Amino acid sequence: MEKRDYYEVLGVAKTASAEEIKKAYRKKAIQYHPDRNPGDKEAEGKFKEAAEAYEVLSNPDKRARYDQFGHAGLGGAAGNGGPFGGFGEGMSMDDIFSMFGDIFGGRGGGFGGFGGFGGGTQQQRRFRGSDLRVKVKLTLKEIATGVEKKFKLKKYVTCEHCHGTGAEEGSGSETCPTCKGTGSVVRNQQTILGTMQTRTTCPTCGGEGRIIKKKCSHCAGEGIVYGEEVVTVKIPKGVAEGMQLSMSGKGNAGKHNGMAGDLLILVEEEPDKDLIRDENDLIYNLLLGFPTAALGGTVEIPTIDGRVKVKIDPGTQPGKVLRLRGKGLPNVNGYGTGDLLVNISVYVPEALTKEERKLVEEMDAAEHFKPNMSIKEKIFHKFRSLFD
Repeated sequence: MEKRDYYEVLGVAKTASAEEIKKAYRKKAIQYHPDRNPGDKEAEGKFKEAAEAYEVLSNPDKRARYDQFGHAGLGGAAGNGGPFGGFGEGMSMDDIFSMFGDIFGGRGGGFGGFGGFGGGTQQQRRFRGSDLRVKVKLTLKEIATGVEKKFKLKKYVTCEHCHGTGAEEGSGSETCPTCKGTGSVVRNQQTILGTMQTRTTCPTCGGEGRIIKKKCSHCAGEGIVYGEEVVTVKIPKGVAEGMQLSMSGKGNAGKHNGMAGDLLILVEEEPDKDLIRDENDLIYNLLLGFPTAALGGTVEIPTIDGRVKVKIDPGTQPGKVLRLRGKGLPNVNGYGTGDLLVNISVYVPEALTKEERKLVEEMDAAEHFKPNMSIKEKIFHKFRSLFD
């Protein structure tokens, strides 16, 4: 299923400010909140869709990538269901409440956080692992077809001894005696305006609401250890230099079975010895010998798919551009394929023998070797247009 435009999902313009995006998301979240639409799968889907849109548009870096490259800038072509951009896949409501606690009125996962629609409950803290960033170098061929790359990542992974709980086998955890399992404590402070009440993270359990009885001997109670993982990344075709893709859940593992961070993949292009990239078009500079330019003929030029033969018309002038349609690179969002532009130059010999010089002098005296003013205008018109 093709993903909808994130601005359309939230009902805001592309020029919307951060505050306008936040207000729009809060409005959508209230409309489709599960407490207000019990058992309504369509409302739940729209609730997650709005959360996904807000997760991207509220982050300046992700928003910039999305504005430039669309859904593919966050990973994979839009709607392909690939390994990227899987915000909604497998994400529970608790995950969303945990990520956007400020929108829901603090940590509260219930509808009460929106100001009285229901009796919300306190949400305990859930840790999230940090993101990882890697670079991938791609050839033009790999960019044209898409490619799979494998990375051996050194990162924090779930502790196998305690299965991420942080507790020794048979030990488990118990409700925090300080916050009574809520993950936060209320402090009262006397001010000139009266008693001010503030809610802060519980210092005993760190906001989790529970404390471990006996910490795991392998991970010291963290639930994660430093290890490695081999990750296969599918790079979509048409990506560009500087594009950053994200692979959800492949970053560092979160403590105590929390959410894993993301893997961010920065694209770098390897220079090609023959072809120059210009967005989705490719450029090849063809240097013809004078006889071929004058008499015409057939030459071979390189393309992404191998060498092809191109016909050269008699009297071909320097600066002429041949266009091979569809021989460029695919658009990353699936909007067609670029062309291969063959830019023609003509080689003038730098040194001549006595015999060669005599031949050139004879040609110079011939009528058809004198410059044609109409051809001159065409050549210099193209030259001037480069500076307009």
